[in-house]
Amino acid sequence: MDIDYKHRIFGLDVIRAVAILLVMFSHSTILLFPRKETTLLVIIRFFGTIGVDLFFVLSGFLIGGIILKQLVQGKIALKDFVYFWIRRWFRTLPNYFLILLLNIFLVFIFYGEIVAGIGYYFVFLQNFYEGQPDFFTESWSLSIEEYAYIIGPFLLYVLISFSKRIPKHWLYLFVTLLIILSVTLFRYHFHLYNIVSSGQEWSHQLRKVVVYRVDSVYYGFIAAYVFMYFKSVWERYKTPLFYLASVVFTCLHAIIFIFNVTPENASLFFNVFYLPIISINLLLFFPLATCSENRTFLKTQITKISILSYAIYLVNYSIVLLSIQYFIDVSQVALVFKILILLAYCVLTYLLSYLLFVYFERPMTNLRDNKFFKPRLY
Repeated sequence: MDIDYKHRIFGLDVIRAVAILLVMFSHSTILLFPRKETTLLVIIRFFGTIGVDLFFVLSGFLIGGIILKQLVQGKIALKDFVYFWIRRWFRTLPNYFLILLLNIFLVFIFYGEIVAGIGYYFVFLQNFYEGQPDFFTESWSLSIEEYAYIIGPFLLYVLISFSKRIPKHWLYLFVTLLIILSVTLFRYHFHLYNIVSSGQEWSHQLRKVVVYRVDSVYYGFIAAYVFMYFKSVWERYKTPLFYLASVVFTCLHAIIFIFNVTPENASLFFNVFYLPIISINLLLFFPLATCSENRTFLKTQITKISILSYAIYLVNYSIVLLSIQYFIDVSQVALVFKILILLAYCVLTYLLSYLLFVYFERPMTNLRDNKFFKPRLY
């Protein structure tokens, strides 16, 4: 795998690699101990959810930065925003649709069924305003990201078209804050009219639903704004912010654990405030990450994992893990066989992700720079 290190920020590769490893570590407990709910397993699975939150804020930070650079360069016409969407869609949609079709095929082969409501998955509506069905479950986060890529830039283009005298970066900030406020109000409405009976139900009905979670990406937009317009502050306080983030994250979850704070007994906190706190908390690690130097001997391995992270996310659960569980009741095998199954899960995930990236994802991504697209827009 050829890697161009010149245009990569190693600290962000570390964040992306950590995020996908947390997700895989979490899923491995589901593979090995599907019917157990010990404290240790709950903690490990919790960090899997943090891995997804890392992906959200990282996506927002990177995409927000791209949009801000586009505004600075004066690329504010409709064709510029269309080109932005084309580039994002060539990066995300081909992999998604390929794995979606493969999931549909596997369900038919294993169970002889056609998934009900499958059409919603092709337009990312399966979890737009309610929890999605128990099929291709990891796709819930992709729906959130895809709508984040569409809603913000579209609103920004509309405002720019009607407010030509207002600085474009102010409009960027206004749209970002407007979306965050709107989603916060949606979550408050959910709080007023819904009662959840468990953390799992809360996750299904709120945490994994587009209209309640799309703001997670836009907190990354704010970080991108600070990074571009207040970079001296960003760099000066990178270490204190790292320690602050570590302390806040640890203390918050220690309180939640010690006092058994749950969505059932602290619904306002979990429904309205908890998820934004996590997003902001995670972003406080970014200043140190973006200023870090490539001194680790694991640089190549970390960067490879980062590059493969999207493919890994798509194949590790529905394709690999569920297929293993279909053929083997892992909960009934001895420990030594569990270790072998875990090894097989990791190796298969890596190999399939590598093949997906090299022979499909990268060629499809490269198409976005093809001359057949640029001349039509420019």
